[in-house]
Amino acid sequence: MKTIKHAMLMMLLVTIGSWASAADVPLGPGDVLKITVFGNADLTLETRVSEAGSISYPLVGEVKVGGLSANEAEKKIADLLDKGGFIRKPQVNLIVTEMQSQQVSVLGQVNKPGRYPVDGKRSLTDILALAGGVNEEAGDNVVLSRTSDGKVTKEVIDMQELVRSADPAKNRELAAGDSIFVERAPRFYIYGEVQKPGSYKLQRDMMVLQALSTGGGLSPRGTERGVRIKRRDASGVLQIMNVKHDDLLKPDDVVYVKESLF
Repeated sequence: MKTIKHAMLMMLLVTIGSWASAADVPLGPGDVLKITVFGNADLTLETRVSEAGSISYPLVGEVKVGGLSANEAEKKIADLLDKGGFIRKPQVNLIVTEMQSQQVSVLGQVNKPGRYPVDGKRSLTDILALAGGVNEEAGDNVVLSRTSDGKVTKEVIDMQELVRSADPAKNRELAAGDSIFVERAPRFYIYGEVQKPGSYKLQRDMMVLQALSTGGGLSPRGTERGVRIKRRDASGVLQIMNVKHDDLLKPDDVVYVKESLF
């Protein structure tokens, strides 16, 4: 059985798509810009875009750059310098040295949780790769949260299904302000007459036989006829069930192996 770790690793290795240039990304509050004008060293400026989306530039004063791409902001500054009679046909160069406005948050079971820039077209797997991929505790599901018109929506994405389908449409393109949460995998518990009792990650479609194998197999005193599952029903009442080897486990199941009487 392939684990989600293997599936995610495969996805992260093969689906890094084409990324648009940062010059195409709208500028916003917090972004740090370095602006130079060819032949005019005194107009070199490194500045941060204000909360109002503007910067203060020598000679021309306040310039609204929020919502513009870097190329559009270059042209706007050049036009202001030219039309103001300061420099004729200036060659303005604008570089985004730090992008704060276009970021997504990555939380949960990843190796490097934090905030990452959406400097171009970034898919879900692109951002997970930037976050170092998922860790050993990761489950199948990723929750994508985004805010639109003041309303927060959440979408649960099944990463194994994304890998299996190879459908690019399911590999969501992310936007600034999005949040990704990688859920922890469900667990099951096994104790009694097994070699390695304890808590383990529940794999998808895991059968009782596989659970016994994960627990190291039966101890010399264990018996396959003495395998029971303790499971809580919808009302929270604990049920004890006799099971077969091919029965499927559910999250938080407790597998108990009795001692053989002979």
